[in-house]
Amino acid sequence: MVDQQPKPVSAPTPTGAGGTVAGDDYLEKRKLKSGTAGWILLAGLGVSYVISGDYSGWNFGLAEGGFGGLLIAVVIVAGMYLALVLGMAELSSALPAAGGGYTFARRALGPWGGFATGTAILIEYAIAPAAIATFIGAYVESLGLFGITDGWWVYAAAYLLFIGVHLAGVGEALKVMFVVTSVALLGLVVFGVAALAEFDAANLFDIAPTGAAGASEFLPLGYLGVWAAIPFAIWFFLAIEGVPLAAEETASPEKNVPRGIIAAMVVLLATCALTLVLATGAGGAEAMSASGNPLVEALGGGTAATVVNYIGLAGLVASFFSIIYAYSRQLFALSRAGYLPTSLSVTNRRRAPVLALVVPGVIGFLLSLTGQGALLLNMAVFGAALSYVLMMVSHIVLRLREPDMPRPYRTPGGVVTTGFALVVAVLAVVGTFLVDPVAALWCLATFAAFLLYFGLYSRHRLVANSPDEEFAALAAAESELG
Repeated sequence: MVDQQPKPVSAPTPTGAGGTVAGDDYLEKRKLKSGTAGWILLAGLGVSYVISGDYSGWNFGLAEGGFGGLLIAVVIVAGMYLALVLGMAELSSALPAAGGGYTFARRALGPWGGFATGTAILIEYAIAPAAIATFIGAYVESLGLFGITDGWWVYAAAYLLFIGVHLAGVGEALKVMFVVTSVALLGLVVFGVAALAEFDAANLFDIAPTGAAGASEFLPLGYLGVWAAIPFAIWFFLAIEGVPLAAEETASPEKNVPRGIIAAMVVLLATCALTLVLATGAGGAEAMSASGNPLVEALGGGTAATVVNYIGLAGLVASFFSIIYAYSRQLFALSRAGYLPTSLSVTNRRRAPVLALVVPGVIGFLLSLTGQGALLLNMAVFGAALSYVLMMVSHIVLRLREPDMPRPYRTPGGVVTTGFALVVAVLAVVGTFLVDPVAALWCLATFAAFLLYFGLYSRHRLVANSPDEEFAALAAAESELG
């Protein structure tokens, strides 16, 4: 049983293998602003995480599998994400804390499983903005804004500006994200209307079949192309799982988080279908497969293309902006509980975690200087898919081990639903090695380095009365009483 009485100290005090009991001052310096968001803002947050994937990035999957291969991959991945979201809706209603997937895995799989999940999510969220920054640079250059021809100025400005807004506080950040996301959704509607006039079904299949096994007009890269296209299909939905990270800053999180993440998923399913079919049908699969701004190039110029180009920039900004929020909350939760250096979770007077915003931002900016959007995308997908595997295992374990745990929302289909998501997530992890084994191996090495740090150092310094550790302690106590 963990001693829940705080000691009058301003920093964690070691208590041996059982971890640390933090003083009042320690937790007071690491507190987020509560009760800020309702389910509509959370739905907007979920869409904003992802909407850049409609404007750029997904189209590289056409080079891996052609339209048919990418289409099949999208159907499979959409099913996985729907199952994933339903599973996370249950977990977030039962365990509402800022750690999101890390919190769920900590309860189900112990400290090692929690840290592994949190690390995978952190890899995803630290790298995804870097990939998006390269796409923002491509859009800015195509518009000829400010005479910029070298994207690093754009990357630096984006990180500085949007980290600054987040430092002003979560309420302001979520409202800005909601407005920008609404504009980005409007841009997809404008694109859809304009693309219908350019649509030609023959354009969907203009990639010549190769000699790969199963190659055809529909699957020009063969059966293996479907698998290789999965990481790019994920870009249509990547990061929606970040909605539960806002749990501690949400009013009635046990109700609003499930509503928000499910509503966001419904919107994203519609935008995915619109973008994939109309952009490829208007611009051609071969041309779109290497485009930095496929929606604009699909329209081939004119007023509509210019409007979509400007609004597409808003879509990229929305995701860039919101994933900064996500990485800061994930890092905040891991730091507050002692898994990572505790200085990273200190908040300012507006209850924003300063170093948790700045440190991954610096790393992301340095990664963006490579200019390799497709490579960075694959690295982000590796972290995401690995976290999905661990989160779905967590759902299954908690259903089996703690069937009576209070769950205001329950996943339809239970472990069958999340079991399906688990299988596809495993395939997605392997798929990242098919697309770019070097990028995937770098991510795997980074993941291993984090685990080494935890094994040698931080697992002996966990903060026992942080929210995520308290969830686990209460579960252990209930198990002993039972």
